[in-house]
This record gives sequence, C-alpha cells and structure tokens, in this order.
Amino acid sequence: MLSHCILDEVVWVLPRLSRVHLTPSEIRDLADSFMFLADVVESDGGQDAALRDPADQPVLRTLLLGKADYLITGDKDLLALADRYPIITPAVFWARHGA
Repeated sequence: MLSHCILDEVVWVLPRLSRVHLTPSEIRDLADSFMFLADVVESDGGQDAALRDPADQPVLRTLLLGKADYLITGDKDLLALADRYPIITPAVFWARHGA
C-alpha cells in the first residue's frame, strides 16, 4: 500500500542516503514503477491527535485507509504509536520476514 505522499518521501530521502547509488532520474523511475506495482490510496484528511509530527498524518492515514499489515519506518514520531497501530522498524520486519 502506498500513497503519493509516501512516494514523494522516497524520492526526497533516497538521494540523501550514502548507501544508495541511484541518479535522481533512476529514483523517479523507481517511484513511478512502485505506482504500478502497489495499490495507491490517498489520505482522507483524517487526523490522529496523538501523532507528534503533523507532517506524518498522511503516512499514518495511508496505513489505516489501505488496511496494510504494517507501516515499516524508522520515523520516531510514527514508531511512538506502535502500541496503537502495526508500525514496525525495518529491522523488525526483516527479523520476522527476511531470508
């Protein structure tokens, strides 16, 4: 499950990661490919007052509207809600589902 806000975040964050060696064009192509491979939902504007960073509201709404099994993130503000929603770190996801 994805939303345009999450895809925009991918395009913004990936160039800043030193271990990622993709050009901006390759990153945009990757994000475009995700749009065809995933179900894309859009936020309905709902809010959870417990979320510390208002900019993360669309990400949380993607999880809820898409009825996703997990939100996988390293964002501490979102992880603070892991007791209320299925939010896990990438390390936890790989420990559960990795090869």
